[in-house]
Amino acid sequence: MPIDGTSETNTGRIRLGMVGGGRDAFIGAVHRIAARLDDRFELVAGCFSSTPEKSRASGADLGLDPARVYDDFEEMAKREGRLKAGIEAVAIVTPNHMHAGPAKAFLKRGIHVICDKPLTATLTEAKSLAKAAERADAIFVLTHNYTGYPMIRQARAMIAGGALGPIRVVQAEYPQDWLSTPLEETGMKQAAWRTDPERTGAGGAIGDIGTHAYNLARFVTGLPLAELSAELTSFVPGRRVDDDAQVRLRFEGGARGMLWASQVSPGNENALKLRVYGEKGGLEWAQEDPNYLWYAPLGEPKRLITRNGAGAGEAAGRVSRVPPGHPEGYLEGFATIYSEAAAAIRAHQAGAPVPEDVAFPTVRDGLEGVAFVDACVRSSKRNGAWVSLNL
Repeated sequence: MPIDGTSETNTGRIRLGMVGGGRDAFIGAVHRIAARLDDRFELVAGCFSSTPEKSRASGADLGLDPARVYDDFEEMAKREGRLKAGIEAVAIVTPNHMHAGPAKAFLKRGIHVICDKPLTATLTEAKSLAKAAERADAIFVLTHNYTGYPMIRQARAMIAGGALGPIRVVQAEYPQDWLSTPLEETGMKQAAWRTDPERTGAGGAIGDIGTHAYNLARFVTGLPLAELSAELTSFVPGRRVDDDAQVRLRFEGGARGMLWASQVSPGNENALKLRVYGEKGGLEWAQEDPNYLWYAPLGEPKRLITRNGAGAGEAAGRVSRVPPGHPEGYLEGFATIYSEAAAAIRAHQAGAPVPEDVAFPTVRDGLEGVAFVDACVRSSKRNGAWVSLNL
């Protein structure tokens, strides 16, 4: 590609830029794999670090044209917005406190945004970004990647179709063990920013993984939250954010729920689980065994629904990639979000609505996630008082 970036590709891929995600950044590599897995995107530009030298080195690692590797995101947004073949979408994969600024800069220029979660570090920023996204002539996608798993789509379709009847109980949990010791004091980059309230926000475990559990419960059941009661705890001495969260949930319509998020639970790696029970039956799904969904019709034997097997419907089949018996997991679920984003972007460019079967977390979901964290923090400070989301 020439330095002026004016050549067009004939692959049909969406030209993608990235902010953050440079050398040694775990989530940046995940986004790049996910973007390419279904061959819908091509990375052509980026500002990969707040340090220009690191950004250029990361761009060289990725084989990008040096003229399309930028020292800061404002410069990138301005130049790419002017190029005839500039980026069509940008992935924001910075720490939480650096989501809002880049997202707004690209939205202002009509560039579609694919943003890592949570939406922002603070509720004030989240509300401001949500307004900017809703004013912009661009698609905004939030990468709650677990919503991309085929059996999560299956569960959502079954609940929407009435298989469980009116929902009574929702339980979501996401325990990990990697922060059971003060890892942030060792200089580990991931631990350092995730436990720094200036960069991650007021919520620790509740913001990092609790938002995933909450979003998954909302995505699958469709139930709006009425109020919550939370207890956030910092078990590791000196830690400035919570590392364990226990939350009771009251949904509109009468359903009740519980959410547990912990990063100090030995023996757990990424043990995200969701259980939903209604008048007519229940469903159970586990992220570490994602190709299976347990369905228990009331009064009948428990049934195992597999990703491409008997009982699975079109909602699961549409986002499956490999034959039955071959597992799909984390990267494929992430790739589903990118492919849904691609479908939405191409529809937008054609002046058409987003296809009805395309589903992805939006900026409103992101705003609700940050409001959820804010409500948990407020409730915990008031000894578990019941509070509503401040939307």
